[in-house]
Amino acid sequence: MRRRSRRPGGVLPLRLQLAAWLVGRALVVGSGLVALAGVAIGALVWLSLPPSGMRLRVPGLSGPVAITLDLDGIPRIVAGSDLDAAAALGFMHARDRMFQMELTRRAASGRLSEIAGSATLRSDRTMRVLGLRMRATAELPALDAETRAMLDAYANGVNAWIAARGRFAAPEFVPLGTPEPWTAVDSLLWGKIMGLYLSGNWRSELARAALQGHLPVERLQALWPPQDDTPRPDARLLPDLHGSATRLTAAVPDFPEPFTWPRSASNEWAVDGTQTTTGHPLLAGDPHLAFGLPSIWYLARIETPRGVLAGATAPGVPFLVIGHNGLIAWSFTTTGADTQDVFVESVLLDGSYQTPDGQQAFIQRDERIRVRGAADERLTVRETRHGPVLSDLDAAGGPVLAVAMANLAPGDSTAAGLLALNRAPDVAEAGRASELITAPVQNLLVADRTTIAQFTTGRVPVRRAGDGTLPVEGADGAHDWTGFAGGSALPRIVDPAGGRLVNANERVAGPDFPVFMGADWFGDWRARRIRQMLTATDKHDAAGFAAMQVDAASSFAVQILPRLLATPPLDAASEQALALLSRWDGSMQADLPQPLIFNAWVRQFEAAMLRHTGVPAAAVGAQYDVVARALSPAGAGWCDADCGPMLAQSLQAALTGIAAAYGPEPNDWLWGSVHQAIFSHPLLGTLPVLGRLTTSKIAQPGDDTTVYRGGMRGDSWASVHGAGFRGVYDLANLDQSLFALTPGQSGHPFRRTATSLMTRWRDGTSILLGPNPAAVADSIGLTP
Repeated sequence: MRRRSRRPGGVLPLRLQLAAWLVGRALVVGSGLVALAGVAIGALVWLSLPPSGMRLRVPGLSGPVAITLDLDGIPRIVAGSDLDAAAALGFMHARDRMFQMELTRRAASGRLSEIAGSATLRSDRTMRVLGLRMRATAELPALDAETRAMLDAYANGVNAWIAARGRFAAPEFVPLGTPEPWTAVDSLLWGKIMGLYLSGNWRSELARAALQGHLPVERLQALWPPQDDTPRPDARLLPDLHGSATRLTAAVPDFPEPFTWPRSASNEWAVDGTQTTTGHPLLAGDPHLAFGLPSIWYLARIETPRGVLAGATAPGVPFLVIGHNGLIAWSFTTTGADTQDVFVESVLLDGSYQTPDGQQAFIQRDERIRVRGAADERLTVRETRHGPVLSDLDAAGGPVLAVAMANLAPGDSTAAGLLALNRAPDVAEAGRASELITAPVQNLLVADRTTIAQFTTGRVPVRRAGDGTLPVEGADGAHDWTGFAGGSALPRIVDPAGGRLVNANERVAGPDFPVFMGADWFGDWRARRIRQMLTATDKHDAAGFAAMQVDAASSFAVQILPRLLATPPLDAASEQALALLSRWDGSMQADLPQPLIFNAWVRQFEAAMLRHTGVPAAAVGAQYDVVARALSPAGAGWCDADCGPMLAQSLQAALTGIAAAYGPEPNDWLWGSVHQAIFSHPLLGTLPVLGRLTTSKIAQPGDDTTVYRGGMRGDSWASVHGAGFRGVYDLANLDQSLFALTPGQSGHPFRRTATSLMTRWRDGTSILLGPNPAAVADSIGLTP
């Protein structure tokens, strides 16, 4: 029988005793009574709140650790060693985000259905096929001793919280029971799942295959226009691939949801000391991921004899992911490199598959998925020499499709790379650390007191042939990977002649670069605006960089507005809308009607254009890029040589829809009234009553094309994707670095600190993570 964990001294806190008594009385008197049920629920919520002034013994600590929390729940950890600091961070992550950590490891392990039922079976099946946990377990023994020690120390801290709190480790565990102990493998899963979510080329391959044969080749290529250095694609339709690709796309979850939908995006830029008021570099970075309650990120400041770490940590891992270490600062953006390929395997009559060296047997394993409220599901997983067989997720059968993914390849040293980055004293050492970060492929922007640099992390496959845009035959080996390019073989820039570096997910390697990085690239709308703002002044400071991060001007709108304004109006409403747009500078401010008119028009035009050409809207990943191409001189074919009539009709349809939803007066069509950032609990947010209690909204400027990004989903105007964390680092004094986080620190949906940072984030107000908080809200002591 599991014993209730107690504080040192052997007595439960009075609050916990009282809450337990109230629950017991409610259950004894009668659970059917509404009042007593309410008391019981309230008591359980109360019981799950972290106690103040906590003192706890943590196994493995070498000395005491002091933790102070400011009014927003941001911890400052002072420890005598890196390992003690890792344990303390694990404890704080578990205290504030234990259920978030549980969901992450369950998602990566394919175990969500154990608590969520059949609704998550698609995700669980996919994760079991990819085998993320199996691969993380296999890689654990190969870790170097220092990295393994950090992971184990972190797990000790997490488990100290679990042992002390049991099923009250977070409110979600009250009905689910005490969470399982945390392990080093669970921490490795964070890197595995981020490597998967931040790369999605295999879905683009399936989308092309689903459209192939239904569109002319030139129209198919126009959806994903080839780059100058792209090898000539093999446009031949493989037998029965259209139907299989269509079904498989439906069978697999819409990754990278929930972390990076609709497309991976982030901003980062830096200038050297010649362009700052202090004479030392400045660096800014804001990764764009899906909004939620809680955030993906957790702010912390950690001090040890080695130095300081401050910035964004990720619940589940003991490292600082983005921030500064007192000597250097860094941030990440996604490259869009192609690190995945789908292979069509040739299956022989005896059940083996064909390879260049003859027949070979599939590697097979059996998986059992437990489903809450339903029978267990059993799954046979097959792998070929290329990778897992994804098509086994398609119950209808068809061609055998295996996927090769760089992030699934053996030799993952990302954890060691993050530890080395945390300890790097300068740009040169950060560059060496970047070579150890094997997944995902990212743009790592780094600055020390004298130098700025950009390094590409990860491994990019070297292909024998092809451009990775379509599934290819696997039997002959013609398109096999011959190895990986990484480290110094990938793009890197150190101390640029112009004194500045910018990346907002646009292309990082030109046609003359020796390594083929991929055929598909993100648009450069945000990067254009960042460069424009950097050029506007000769000397920059941290406050100016923070203001740039919340800039809502759209370079996309500025580019296409002249073409839109040339559209002849079909009615009085269209004439009024065009007059409003003619007085607009393309800024997506919350208190203007023009952003709604513009975005609704663009959305209607894209839908009409795709219908006209027979392209399913779901096949297009970035409406802005497609629309910009259609309105360019080379894209008139999308509208039968003249887009004018289609633009006019689309404007009319957009205005009709807006008026029906928000009334006939354009002055009531304010962007902020419909474009609200939504932060919702991943589980409770879906429930009828609790959903309202665990969802927060706030009006937000920006859209998908602005530096202040507010990514939208489907037909909604809600902002569901953007910069949940922002950092600006002044290398003259890193303690004066500026941070922003939304919605708050805590993952407990009923704590004030769950949403206390939301308004400041929206308004561009930064916070400091210096050694001493302005006010101390709580203190925690951990001892051996």
